[in-house]
Amino acid sequence: MHIEMVCRTDKGLVREHNEDSIGGEQSQGLVVLADGMGGYHGGEIASELAVKTIMEELYTPLKNVECVKRHINHRYHFTTVLLERAVLKANQEIYNMASDKIDYKNMGTTVVAALFNDNFISVAHVGDSRLYRLRGNKLSQITKDHSIRQELIDCGYYTKEQARNSPNHSVTRSLGESQVNVDIQEDRMFPRDIYLLCSDGLSDMLDDNEIYNILSKNSQLEQAAQLLIEAANAKGGKDNISLILVRPLQVTSKQRKGWLQKLLGFRKKISNDSNKNQNEISILSKINLGLQ
Repeated sequence: MHIEMVCRTDKGLVREHNEDSIGGEQSQGLVVLADGMGGYHGGEIASELAVKTIMEELYTPLKNVECVKRHINHRYHFTTVLLERAVLKANQEIYNMASDKIDYKNMGTTVVAALFNDNFISVAHVGDSRLYRLRGNKLSQITKDHSIRQELIDCGYYTKEQARNSPNHSVTRSLGESQVNVDIQEDRMFPRDIYLLCSDGLSDMLDDNEIYNILSKNSQLEQAAQLLIEAANAKGGKDNISLILVRPLQVTSKQRKGWLQKLLGFRKKISNDSNKNQNEISILSKINLGLQ
């Protein structure tokens, strides 16, 4: 993959240990970030297990390029489906461990994961760990938090700015449940876009303008990552701070042909073949009449 990637995590200034986990495989274009919670060191166990499982589940399929294709009956690219399945597998692994060991009861983790393909990005997330995209002069939040705070924003109780001071920080969805819904999506990718995956230890400390200012003014990802962590700590560093920055350097211009276009092309070919056969029959008939 023609991408730049920087992964950073910091304990922050308040927490005794780091319950976040991050993982990245640049050659595969795969990044995963998880923010753990609950139990005796259960949070860090859950986040580590989430990242490990997702990375392992995707490693072999992504090596086999021939399997990376669109399912004819699925609106998403096959890589997006693979990513969703890997996150669901991680959920089951965490749930099983929490059920088997009393120390890990009720442990869980948020997760945001992304796969960078030829000209688009596959995204899967659960909880309030986020994915942002900086394109030109615009910073956009690609994921939508699964949290009480977000629900209060959706129903109009808070504005986004007011919600930053809300005490309602609880997530409404996380890995480690008996069943979980994983939000998946795809985003068209352009060269020089910058994607930021982060835990709420960053997004709770810095607002979108502060994140934008650091990313837009620092072209080196290493420097931008360090400045983001320093800024979050300067605001109090109340939680673990984790982030992954990815910048695609080369994007193919080839458009993905959907199953509908393929079907229409196939039908056109059949129609052309049928017309060709009819013409051949007509010519043969004329030849036979001439021989008679």
